[in-house]
Amino acid sequence: MSAGNEAQVASREIIYRSFSLSDAAAARALSNALRWPHRLEDWQFVAQAGTGFVAEDPNGALIGTGLCWKHGPERASLGMVIVAAHRQGYGIGRKLMELLLDELGERTIILHATQEGRPLYEKLGFGAIGTIDQHQGIACQPPVVSLPSGERLRPLGSNDTASLIDLASRASGLDREALLPMLLDISEGIALARDGEMIGFSLIRRFGHGFSIGPVVAPDSEDACRAKALISYWLALQAGAFVRIDIPRECQLSEWLEALGLARVGAVVKMARNGTLPTDASVRQFGIVNQAVC
Repeated sequence: MSAGNEAQVASREIIYRSFSLSDAAAARALSNALRWPHRLEDWQFVAQAGTGFVAEDPNGALIGTGLCWKHGPERASLGMVIVAAHRQGYGIGRKLMELLLDELGERTIILHATQEGRPLYEKLGFGAIGTIDQHQGIACQPPVVSLPSGERLRPLGSNDTASLIDLASRASGLDREALLPMLLDISEGIALARDGEMIGFSLIRRFGHGFSIGPVVAPDSEDACRAKALISYWLALQAGAFVRIDIPRECQLSEWLEALGLARVGAVVKMARNGTLPTDASVRQFGIVNQAVC
């Protein structure tokens, strides 16, 4: 039997089904093999926040995953597309992507692609719209960042959720009504207020080897002082701990973060299908939730 026929036979033996929360431990083993830092709790969060599919071999072993998140009726994101190294080349990744695209329909879909995954995504109609830089390292005590007159950081309150959802949705271009409350359950947050009105915020949560900062949302300015203040707050609080943040490259915070000890360790390409995201000039997302959910 030729190599091509062997691949076709092997492909027919693969079983595809919906992702279940009980798949999280096996999914973590797949991501560990790629040296992704996700804990079991990190997989559980993204699985509970969305939906997805798995690929199994005939013996029931998990050999592939793909998840997606619906941000309202018009937009979505997808990620955590993984195929076990020993089963690559059988079309499993493409099949998982096709299942996810069928699930999401005509929504505008966002993903973050590695260089290895980008060719497949381009064949499926995705185009590059930006770059996300990953920064991480041991947090140090940062210099104080001055805010404009009348602005200050304050703790989040129980009545802030609606404002947080509004700011996060406008900054990301994705409806955060479903995701933000789930994120708040596992995060700590700080608000940026101007004359009593919330105009920005940032969250931090346990992730991987330490902590992850994001999303970070604030009005823009030439010196990005508001975003820097929202990030610096957590770096000071977690001084000595391992911290990660994923930032859109156009925010131009990389040099500042590297000076604080958070090296740029990688980058992914932001891609879109079926359109792109709306923009709001009054507010910007300086740090994303993560590379999967966006």
